Amino acid sequence: MKTAAVITIGDEILIGQVTNTNAAFIGQKLSEIGMEITRMVVVGDEYDEIMSAFKEYYENFDAVLVTGGLGPTHDDITKKVVADFFNVKLVMNNSVLENVRDRLSKRNIPVIKVNEEQALVPEGCEALMNHWGTAPGMLFEKGNKFFAVMPGVPYEMQNILTEYVVPRLKAKAAGQVIKHRVLKTTGIAESALFQLLGDVDEILGGRAKLAFLPSQFGVRLRITVKAATTEEADSIVAEVERKIRSKAEKYIYSSTGSFGEGEVDLEEAVGKLLRERKLTISAAESCTGGYISHRITNISGSSAYFERGVVSYSNKAKMEILHVPEELLVKFGAVSEEVALAMAEGIRKISGTDISVSVTGIAGPTGGTPDKPVGLVYIGVADSAGTVVKKHIFPDERIRFKDRASQAALELVRKRILGLE
Repeated sequence: MKTAAVITIGDEILIGQVTNTNAAFIGQKLSEIGMEITRMVVVGDEYDEIMSAFKEYYENFDAVLVTGGLGPTHDDITKKVVADFFNVKLVMNNSVLENVRDRLSKRNIPVIKVNEEQALVPEGCEALMNHWGTAPGMLFEKGNKFFAVMPGVPYEMQNILTEYVVPRLKAKAAGQVIKHRVLKTTGIAESALFQLLGDVDEILGGRAKLAFLPSQFGVRLRITVKAATTEEADSIVAEVERKIRSKAEKYIYSSTGSFGEGEVDLEEAVGKLLRERKLTISAAESCTGGYISHRITNISGSSAYFERGVVSYSNKAKMEILHVPEELLVKFGAVSEEVALAMAEGIRKISGTDISVSVTGIAGPTGGTPDKPVGLVYIGVADSAGTVVKKHIFPDERIRFKDRASQAALELVRKRILGLE
């Protein structure tokens, strides 16, 4: 038993009122035990839609996991459809009934008929006791088919899944291991990274898959391997990672396990470098409004290397605090290579840090000109070897601009420390 599908039921998900976190949780937990989910679907609270999904998925997959629609109200029809699908009637389960009464009595809630009806389950199923709510899970195992139904309330579903469903499936999924490794890159666009890697088929050797996952913070490369044993999967993953690193090492700042184990954000990677080299850093920010300092200080222990951050938003602040010469502001403008350089050198001088970073730009949506468009940003880094300034254009909305500008600034610091171009 290796293939699985997930059916999530609820109008609230279809209309965007609720985010489908259940599907993500199920996907993660099943992948961890070697079950491959190849289909997920969301259907509304409609009898025919639910029945159609049951028929299609039960026929085509080894395991079907269903969440949602098990509540006590009129729109919760999943249990009725399950009973009809297996052509059985609903019967009272005394253990579930006792659990419902016990839970409600502890909360001083009177038990009414609609509550007791929660204990009705399809005949022939195994009731999965819900110690976190009143709606039980339901499990059918027929031959080589596995069909589990769980509540839609996330914490109830998560507990039933991990306590009852996953252990059963783990035994049935023996013989296959699925491993993921995520390499986090920044400072290179998705298309450029793809070109840099060259022949991806040669890297993968027909034994792995590679996904490119871009965001405003960079591109994640997800390696996925299916193998018979953990040792074999780990070996293949390590070999693919080695080949990728041989071509794109300078853009990779973190390597994580299957589901974020050991995940490191760029600010943490930079902080580790600063701590290891016993370096201190300061920041002078204009268009990012303190966001670089915010990200640096999100890391526990950052007081060991972060000395200060200054938000010099106005020209007056740049002159008074950072001692940026007025003539530079007049001649080149606040958003310029020359001012970014002066800001970096100014904050480093007044703070006495080993390294400093500066940023000045046009976040928009107003303020741009033909010569200096919205999204233009200059980032400076100063240290004992001198000062470097990089120009970028991030024509995004304001918040995404700040995300990308702060990421570029931290990446420039990282490369400066490591001596990379």
